[in-house]
Amino acid sequence: MELASPKEETGAWSETHDAFEITASSSLPERRLSTLKQGDTFGLFNPDGDIAPGPGSPEGLYHQDCRHLSGMELAIEGRHPLLLSSTLQDDNVVLTVDLTNPDIFDGDDLQIGQDTLHILRSRFILNGRLYERIRLENFGDISHSFEVSLRMAADFVDLFEVRGHKRERRGRSASTVVGDRLVAFDYRALDGRALRTLIEFDPAPTRLSSKLASYRLTLKPRQRKSLFLICTCGATPVEEPASRAFFIGYRDSCRTLRESTANAATVESSNEIFNEVLCRSMADLYMLNTSTEEGPYPYAGTPWFSTVFGRDGIITALQMLWIDPSLARGVLKFLARNQATDLEPKADAEPGKILHELRQGEMARLGEVPFRRYYGSVDSTPLFIMLAGRYFRRTGDRKTMADLWPNIEAALRWIDDYGDIDGDGLIKYARKEAAGLYNQGWKDSYDSVYHADGSCARLPIALCEVQGYVFAARQEAAAIARALGHEARASELDQQAERLRQLVEERFWCNELGFYAIALDGDGKPCRVRSSNAGHLLFCRLPSPERARKVADALLDATFFSGWGIRTIASNEPRYSPISYHNGSIWPHDNALIALGLARYGLEGHVLKLFKGLFDTAAAMDLRRLPELFCGFKRQPGNRPTSYPVACSPQAWASAMPFALLQASLGVHFDAGEHTVLLERPSLPSFIDELLIRSLRLADGEVDLLLSRHQTGVTTRVLKREGPIKVLVTLD
Repeated sequence: MELASPKEETGAWSETHDAFEITASSSLPERRLSTLKQGDTFGLFNPDGDIAPGPGSPEGLYHQDCRHLSGMELAIEGRHPLLLSSTLQDDNVVLTVDLTNPDIFDGDDLQIGQDTLHILRSRFILNGRLYERIRLENFGDISHSFEVSLRMAADFVDLFEVRGHKRERRGRSASTVVGDRLVAFDYRALDGRALRTLIEFDPAPTRLSSKLASYRLTLKPRQRKSLFLICTCGATPVEEPASRAFFIGYRDSCRTLRESTANAATVESSNEIFNEVLCRSMADLYMLNTSTEEGPYPYAGTPWFSTVFGRDGIITALQMLWIDPSLARGVLKFLARNQATDLEPKADAEPGKILHELRQGEMARLGEVPFRRYYGSVDSTPLFIMLAGRYFRRTGDRKTMADLWPNIEAALRWIDDYGDIDGDGLIKYARKEAAGLYNQGWKDSYDSVYHADGSCARLPIALCEVQGYVFAARQEAAAIARALGHEARASELDQQAERLRQLVEERFWCNELGFYAIALDGDGKPCRVRSSNAGHLLFCRLPSPERARKVADALLDATFFSGWGIRTIASNEPRYSPISYHNGSIWPHDNALIALGLARYGLEGHVLKLFKGLFDTAAAMDLRRLPELFCGFKRQPGNRPTSYPVACSPQAWASAMPFALLQASLGVHFDAGEHTVLLERPSLPSFIDELLIRSLRLADGEVDLLLSRHQTGVTTRVLKREGPIKVLVTLD
């Protein structure tokens, strides 16, 4: 196997950085950007509703990894309006911004006093288009004439350029005015692809150029006037006038959202703040969901990862499986269709391997970044099998399993033939070319896997949690094989799983730490560092109960648990930094999988402690939205959790976390064959007295449940039952 540079493969690093890290030239939390997304299009807007160009600015309208609109700034008589409020609807469909005018002078004469004009901007995204209405109203007692202008720009910059990557060459840009109400921006990429952005106005502006649209308006007292624009990422303008298309589009956006959430159960609690967290999480998840031919797929997150990621999609679907299994089916089918079939070193592709990342931008198409169709993750493949098995347990969908069985077998062969690089029974990674990711687990920073002396591990690397995923994948595949009549194959998989379990216990457990090593390096030496990765072994139910309890106690002690959540590594480890990406920060999805693992060992007290910290985190965040990650500083009285500067928000697997925590605390499981919903030792955190679950579906049945907390536990009532469905509660 050809590896990358000798220096890197020996782990002899200084402070070099990964070639594909995100350059933090500005802080996303500081900018307070609002996000709209639908399909392959998303927008980032500043609090005024503007898209303000400038160095380090991520604002813009993006489509398929390209920024189609890099400037859209509103002015009144050449001056920026004053912000009153900026609100993203609870369902994430519409962004509304309230503005008013500053004092407007003509020389020394005051023409329009401050706060005379109200400006309401309303916008949404649908089918590759940004729709906006600008409504102006005069609250003065006399008529006022004034100019409203919009300054426009389209730079067609690749998303990786926005992230900080430099390019020596770019394609050619042009702009033209078409008629009296349309501006076209064109870009010819270096690979010859033609891109276009159209901006249509209704009514026609008083003056229109390729950079500026301006209206001369006169409003009587209490008179309103609306201006409409539609920005299309493509070459086809809307057929209706923009004013009519706006209202049709809004209706269709609401209908699309209702249809996308139709299969999901709903959850409501006695705690209004927790309800806001759940509402925002659900809205973010279904905003990030993108329709594909195979079904819904949750794009990883905005702004940097608004595309398919195998690992992210799978883990999001696992967390949401009890709420909406249709999401898992869409993820499984999409990844099966895109499973690797050939050896392709530049893409880290091998037969049977599951996709890591899919990109559509110019830099990916030209090979300037390797991610057009990239397979450089060691864990997506076993996680794919895990999701298939757990989806089958949740739904009993034998047809989908039969359809996917060839893909599952191909994934299992990849684990045996390619994942086990040196034949010792453990799954490892080593990139094939220097352009690929060095670390290929979920902690994929250049320095995220290292020894107790701080030196980085050399390739190939065997991560502890990946062995757990493979262990669980073989168990799940065995269950599917039995259901499909492949008994011999099922027995073989069970035996392989047990051999791997023993191997992990022998080679990863460190008696002196009372914990599992994060990894084994290329020489087979354990990296004796305590990390949150070990918590994923509990999620896979690999450790013995005794060792699981030791890991659980450690993860909730002061070195790991900050008071807000569990850090990625303990605070007394080398390379620990609470402001790093992977070496001391807190990731909600990581905590969610740990919580599910704690529940599998009956550690309800640990689950509830973690639940409380993460709820407090979400309650303190803007919009009650959990970001991709946040800093791992110790919680102090009166303080709030500390944001990470370039964290995606929303991020799909972070948004799914509250639902995973509920599953962990309630002990929710399903027996599709017996049409039974199981609640194993259900508990509720102290901030929830009652929890109502509506439309929890299993096969052809549906149930509504009410859970109530009291001093000695939780009682469960069935409020409604339709079809053949049973509810079973166990208390020990």
